[in-house]
Amino acid sequence: MADNMKQIEVLNWAFSILKEHKREEQIANILMQHHLNCTQTEFYMNMREMIQPEIITKFKQDIFNHINTGKPVQHLIGYDYFYGEKFIVNEHTLIPRQETEELVDLMINTYPQDTKLTFVDLGTGSGVIAITLAKHFKRAQIIASDISNQALIVAKKNALLHDVNIQFLKGDFLEPIIKSQLEPNIIVSNPPYIDHADLPTLSDTVKDFDPHQALFAKNKGLAAYETIMHQIAELAEEPQAIYFEIGHTQASSLIDMYNKVLPNYQVKIKKDLNAKDRIIMAELKER
Repeated sequence: MADNMKQIEVLNWAFSILKEHKREEQIANILMQHHLNCTQTEFYMNMREMIQPEIITKFKQDIFNHINTGKPVQHLIGYDYFYGEKFIVNEHTLIPRQETEELVDLMINTYPQDTKLTFVDLGTGSGVIAITLAKHFKRAQIIASDISNQALIVAKKNALLHDVNIQFLKGDFLEPIIKSQLEPNIIVSNPPYIDHADLPTLSDTVKDFDPHQALFAKNKGLAAYETIMHQIAELAEEPQAIYFEIGHTQASSLIDMYNKVLPNYQVKIKKDLNAKDRIIMAELKER
């Protein structure tokens, strides 16, 4: 590859080599826009512009790093987008997924924007759920917990970046909320739900770089839900609603778990954009 090249020429080289190594070609666009430090509009308008040799060198290094190791592009650039906003991510946090945006979108479209309810995000990771809720529900109280100190550091940085007020607590899901005698109205969580037996089926980008603590759970991926439900049963007041992101084969097992542990809740399953079971929503039954 020559040092003196147009943006489109560099991208075509990257598309070709990524395809050859069975990597997603879209990664080239993300990395190029990052290294050029430009908007998406500028990126597409300047396809025929020449690129400085030092930028080409850094871009090539990242391309080969991704090809050779599977390191996610989000880790290479240090951020990702969720619900249209930029968030810091690293090896201590999950990379945000489209399915989680659908979980947040459901909540945003369920409650009035001026609500004063208390939302609790369990296993917050980078904080994308809690922060997005805080930006939308400006009068609500938002609490977020995580067992990982490193994840909480990232979440707090993101909260500062987005100028939102969130109470972060360290602990295992609801444990610190119970200890602090807080009373959540709405609970939301994207907990670890992958069965350890499924590890060989995952891409290297996921299994080698996403934190396993945030991916995998015992009992065929159901252990985290079981823990949270039993913790909810310990609360002084039952929350109005509970929202979980789930694995697409787990709905029936989780409905059974609700019936045994939290029988006062009416459970509904929501499908994602790919028509797979993805969200389980439980609302407190009227008495």
